[in-house]
Amino acid sequence: MSGTTDSSPGAEIPTGGTATADDGSTKARVLIVDDEKGVSALLERMLVNKGYVVDVATDGPKALAAIVRHPPDVILLDVVMPGMDGFTLCKRLKNDLMTRLTPVILITGLSDQDTKIKGLAAGADDFLTKPVDSQELLTRVGSLARLKRYTDDLDSASSIIMALAVMIEARDGYTEGHCHRIANYATALGRRIGLGQDELQALYRGGFLHDIGMLAIPDSVLRKGGPLDPEEYELVKSHTVIGDGLCRHLRSLNAVRPIVRHHHERFDGSGYPDGLRGNDIPIVAQIIGLVDAYDAITSDRPYQPAQSIEEAVTTLRQQVARGWRHPALVEHFAAIVLSGKLETFTPASPAAGA
Repeated sequence: MSGTTDSSPGAEIPTGGTATADDGSTKARVLIVDDEKGVSALLERMLVNKGYVVDVATDGPKALAAIVRHPPDVILLDVVMPGMDGFTLCKRLKNDLMTRLTPVILITGLSDQDTKIKGLAAGADDFLTKPVDSQELLTRVGSLARLKRYTDDLDSASSIIMALAVMIEARDGYTEGHCHRIANYATALGRRIGLGQDELQALYRGGFLHDIGMLAIPDSVLRKGGPLDPEEYELVKSHTVIGDGLCRHLRSLNAVRPIVRHHHERFDGSGYPDGLRGNDIPIVAQIIGLVDAYDAITSDRPYQPAQSIEEAVTTLRQQVARGWRHPALVEHFAAIVLSGKLETFTPASPAAGA
């Protein structure tokens, strides 16, 4: 369902919705989830008259289907519904990487403190009490829709940087699919050791962005056939600090910065750029450094032919003996790769990078 074009701010907010206004701008999309048809019709009329695109769902499962079909910018969610109540649906949305940044306003006839506390615990962004005041509704929806726009802009910017990172493969001679493999290997290891969703997302992005600083290193150094001289080696090492600086300006990439800066640190403190030692090295950086080494060993490179999985595991264990890597982390990764269940990336695979 879509409303008429309006000159109000809500009609001009560029977001994830698919409808557009007459002037070509994207209109904000609101999903109303309420089993009372009279209430949802009233809310829909208020929003449509202000230029919003409105979808309506009468229960939790229908809401989830509507979100997949047309991702909303704001969700108005009734608390008391048959089956899946509003608290349960809100918590589910906030625990899902695809929807956790979508603002949710809980609408309830219950005004007691316990209800609000339960809503906050479920991840709600705001509350409205029935009967809903139209001005309060429009003000809060407009504010959260603008916030969603800013969030989407940050995600778009980080996506552009990730696309640039893939260009590194062509610049420094890495085999095709290197970034995808690192992302998949790292998240597989992260899941095995029980990392949370935030850390898994950082690992996936870090698979693409860990060497983003290489974009500042000259081709003449990256493609040099022989050994690097000391000055050139120091230049290459600077990619960690340069990459950290590139990511610093995007809040959405804050969780990736420890990976970008520290994935060349070693467990015994002999790595770079900061000489961190042991558990002072962020676990996500240790994981990316480990799987990056594994991919280098098992891929054809100018300086060595690809080695077998077994040979790669042996090399990683030798690095543990030298003090370079966390012993338990290497053994967890060895168990994954030796089981034959580690997903690899091939360019033709439709699931690549998922």
